[in-house]
Amino acid sequence: MSTADSFIPFARPDIGEAEIDAVARAMRSGWVTTGPETRAFEQEFASYLGGGLEAIAVNSATAGLHLALEALGIGPGDEVIAPTLTFTATVEVARYLGADAVLVDSDPETLNIDADKIEAAITPRTKAIIPVHYGGLACDMTRILEIADKHGIHVVEDAAHALPATCNGSLIGQLQSAVTVFSFYANKTMTTGEGGMVVTKNEALAARMKVMRLHGISRDAFDRFSSKTPSWYYEIVAPGFKYNMTDMAGALGRVQLRRLPDFERRRQMLAARYFAELSDLPLILPARAPEGQTHAWHLFVLRLSDEAKATRDEVIQGLSDAGVATSVHYVPLHRQPYWRDRYGLAPEQFPVVEKAYQRMFSIPLFTAMSDDEQARVIAALKSVVR
Repeated sequence: MSTADSFIPFARPDIGEAEIDAVARAMRSGWVTTGPETRAFEQEFASYLGGGLEAIAVNSATAGLHLALEALGIGPGDEVIAPTLTFTATVEVARYLGADAVLVDSDPETLNIDADKIEAAITPRTKAIIPVHYGGLACDMTRILEIADKHGIHVVEDAAHALPATCNGSLIGQLQSAVTVFSFYANKTMTTGEGGMVVTKNEALAARMKVMRLHGISRDAFDRFSSKTPSWYYEIVAPGFKYNMTDMAGALGRVQLRRLPDFERRRQMLAARYFAELSDLPLILPARAPEGQTHAWHLFVLRLSDEAKATRDEVIQGLSDAGVATSVHYVPLHRQPYWRDRYGLAPEQFPVVEKAYQRMFSIPLFTAMSDDEQARVIAALKSVVR
């Protein structure tokens, strides 16, 4: 099959020889679980964000969110507010701890969580808000943090899409939230295959999450096994989890982090070309970041406008027939059987997300995408969206 006829995937990891060499070195070192590469990755990630915080590498962003809520003392009877337009991982971690998720609607322009809906959903049981920076665009964190401060509620940012987004001149991860959690899943703005990073400025929270990350052991396993003096003794101080990152993943992450500025520039270029080429179609293009802020462009989510003659599903099928993969972000949680049935949710409770869901689809945007591949995506859209 020629390049021109090949299927364009929704995402493709941008991994080169430097990453492969780094992972091979980690494997040859004899230390493949959490060790020096992971430790260096944590330090370099904290420095990338500007320092003054602790970075804790984990095997998924889901694990990081679980650690964050556990460290904050979230438990049975508590409520956690989050958007319905997100992946289930955002809120399933509350259920791990016996807490309840309270889902709210989104802003019609940004599709980020609606701050007005957050405030309306607060009850005496509310203990945390989990804003999701949808697609890579920062939420209205000034307002969200003000609401949280007013009501004495924790903020845990789900920043799975948001590296390296900014808000009010600061990188996501440097705001005044209790904890921020990033994802390095295969299709994210940088990857470790599977993996994530938890960051916090709170030393007590960091200490708790480090203990719970690895079985509730009171001493870090890396210190215990690399010590030059006998250090076999350890204590289990809590029923912890198995959420640590491997050194192969850490080695991969270190190289990807060094490439992140180039990744960001490429994503900005790809997004700019989409805006330039698609503006005359019956589409609602994604919201741009406010002046002076940075959109991470993890996703490029389109919505069919009222003038569009084709349905969302017809467009997706047409793009597939043209060799272009798409996705939908997301089937809202209020439509998912578990969340719908547990909380008696109905579409009319979420009018903004419900309308958006009927019309939305995500098109390929990844740094390994060639200019020719993007041109094919654009040409396919112009042929099927009318």
